[in-house]
Amino acid sequence: MDLIWTTVIVIVSVFAGGMLGYFIKQYLVESRLKSAKTEAEQLMEEARAQAKEIELAARDQALEMRKEAEEENRTQRRELQREEDRLQKRREILDDKMEKLERRETRLNKRQSRQDRRQNELDKLQQARTAELERIAQMTQEEAQEQLLKTVEAKTRQDMARIIRAIETQAQEEGERRARKIVVGAMQRIATDQVSEVTVSMVPLPNDDMKGRIIGRGGRNIRAFERATGVDVVVDDTPEAVVLSCFDSVRREVARVAMSKLILDGRIHPGRIEQIIDKAQEEVNAVIREAGERAAIEAGVPGLHAEIIKLLGRLKFRTSYGQNQLLHSVETAHLAGVLASELKANIQVAKTGALLHDLGKAVDHEMEGPHALIGADLARRYGMQDHIVNCIAAHHHEEEQQSIEAIIVEIADAISGARPGARRESIDTYVKRIKALEEVAASFNGVNQAYAIQAGREIRIIVRPDDVDDLAAIELSKDAARKIEEMLEYPGQIKVTVIRETRSVDYAK
Repeated sequence: MDLIWTTVIVIVSVFAGGMLGYFIKQYLVESRLKSAKTEAEQLMEEARAQAKEIELAARDQALEMRKEAEEENRTQRRELQREEDRLQKRREILDDKMEKLERRETRLNKRQSRQDRRQNELDKLQQARTAELERIAQMTQEEAQEQLLKTVEAKTRQDMARIIRAIETQAQEEGERRARKIVVGAMQRIATDQVSEVTVSMVPLPNDDMKGRIIGRGGRNIRAFERATGVDVVVDDTPEAVVLSCFDSVRREVARVAMSKLILDGRIHPGRIEQIIDKAQEEVNAVIREAGERAAIEAGVPGLHAEIIKLLGRLKFRTSYGQNQLLHSVETAHLAGVLASELKANIQVAKTGALLHDLGKAVDHEMEGPHALIGADLARRYGMQDHIVNCIAAHHHEEEQQSIEAIIVEIADAISGARPGARRESIDTYVKRIKALEEVAASFNGVNQAYAIQAGREIRIIVRPDDVDDLAAIELSKDAARKIEEMLEYPGQIKVTVIRETRSVDYAK
């Protein structure tokens, strides 16, 4: 029972404490609300007072700005009025000037009318005078002008031809004197051996029985050899020899070395042929590399790319008009160095361009195009400088020469090929070149006859004197030389001589 009453008392106490706390809390909340409301009303009063102050300040500022705008408007109106006054004065001045100009134009028109009438009278007098002169001279004014122009033209052309001949003669004498001194000095310091131009190689045999072993049973050996080397093996009636024919000089050399080894070894069958050809190829490659290095050292051109050295060495087995191309390249490099030294040009550039000027001939049977451009592309590909590439590309004028070194390379090439004993050509090639030379010379208007003389080193053109005068003869020689350069290939240079003569014939009866 005591426990129940205790529990009830505790419960009532807790309830009473909760109610008391609730009322206290409610009182505190209401007190805070009243305080906040009072504070808010104070803030509102302060805000209304500040708003009134701001409104009054804005009104004052607006009045000030309005006053300033009105003052600025009055200032602009005064300026516009002054500008309008100035424009009005200028308009009045322009109107006055326009009136003066109109009066002046009227006076000029009247004066022009008088001058036109006077000019018409003068034209009539001139026409009457011209008609009288034409009647007296029995020719029109156009005919007289044409006759006068023809006379002046004929005399002028004769004077021009005489002056041109005098200047060319003087320049040629001076140029030949100086060039002869330089060129002869360079040629005297340079010499090289020459070899014959061939497209075949002859391999000697110990006896004629070896021909049968080379051919093999059913021709299997010769077919295997030709297939592996790419050359034609000619087994004919030549005693104790076989002939290897191919336009690729390197392949022909490989075939010659391989055939010599097979003949010396005596074991000739398809398997052995392939082995010997591989060894011969390695030997020829070594010879090519060594020849290229030796040529570069002899010419004094170090630091060439390895591929350029190989291409240069391939020229050891290439000839042109009977002149070995590798020896020709070295000789040209020496000549170019001497000429560059005399002319104060870049010696190293001239020697390098001259040594590599025929580089394209090493592969021109494999690639299309002129050998000069092929060689220039190869040199450019392997890092040669642009001015050296131009020396290679321009030595036959496939490109424009951009430096004095390029001109020196062309001159050195011509000297090496044109000097006596340097080159020769077959009779068939010679006859075709002579015939083509005469045909080119005879293709011009006014040519009566054309003859190639001095083994094709000079072409003489005889013209009809009625069709070609002295000035035209000079132009014809230049045009013929230019056309020969463009259309023909020839060693050295060709002299073009145009002959014009007038013959007067009469008979005594």
